[in-house]
Amino acid sequence: MGQLDGRVAVITGAGRGIGREHALLFAREGASVVVNDLGSGNDGAGADAGPAGQVVDEITAAGGRAVANTENVATWQGAKALVDQAVAEFGRLDVVVNNAGILRDAFVAGIEESQWDAVIAVHLKGHAAVLHHAAAYWKARSKAGEQVAGSVINTASASGLTVPNAGQANYGAAKAGIAALTLVAAAELERYGVRVNAIAPIARTRLTLATPGMGAIFAQEVEEGEFDAFAPANIAPLVAYLATEKCPHTGQVFAVQGGCIQRLQGWTVAETTETDGPWTVSEVGARLAEWGTP
Repeated sequence: MGQLDGRVAVITGAGRGIGREHALLFAREGASVVVNDLGSGNDGAGADAGPAGQVVDEITAAGGRAVANTENVATWQGAKALVDQAVAEFGRLDVVVNNAGILRDAFVAGIEESQWDAVIAVHLKGHAAVLHHAAAYWKARSKAGEQVAGSVINTASASGLTVPNAGQANYGAAKAGIAALTLVAAAELERYGVRVNAIAPIARTRLTLATPGMGAIFAQEVEEGEFDAFAPANIAPLVAYLATEKCPHTGQVFAVQGGCIQRLQGWTVAETTETDGPWTVSEVGARLAEWGTP
């Protein structure tokens, strides 16, 4: 028996890279998978049904169950169509893996509005749109008396959480927003039997290979038989576990790379200073100086 027997999952950005590995492992573990991928380039331009279709072919050839979906999840309509297809094809929806993403790197002083909007749309709105329609479905099932055991796994990034990356203000802002969205959704959806977590993965993908200063690191060759710490397949087992029916975790963000998994925590209080009355500008400066230079 597989860990995901009987589960129905939609996985966005599943035509290549990390998403592809999610889809293949989910299917091997017994899940029925809707493989979503618009088939666009790194920057989100264009469309190609090939990547999603190829992953579906791999799954079905191995005896698994999967269908392709090429909707644009950065639109409310596309996200709804994705959720609706899962229910129509397989009779239910149990798991959402939000993974789709693009890059349009630029420094803050030179970024164009289109570069900002495109990245925020695919990452942050794309997560929110699929999450919204899945949540509405699960809420309705719960209100109808069904015992829901839903799971959402979002995809954040170290770029937005632990390692600010110059040139990725749009990407980092979107990924930090996804982490916040995860915590809010976990608090809201628990009453309906839905858990929401996020991962911050590091792996070799077409996006990381295209990131300035990182391509050379990820492109390093690994000797045959050695453990490849940057293989995207290393990310999928954590996601599959978070998708299992009995997994207890919710409202968590996990960093994952190679053989390492870490649980992350957000902003925490580092220093505190207080006054009994109104602040003056000088007093604020004096109090903050007591903390030393950051």
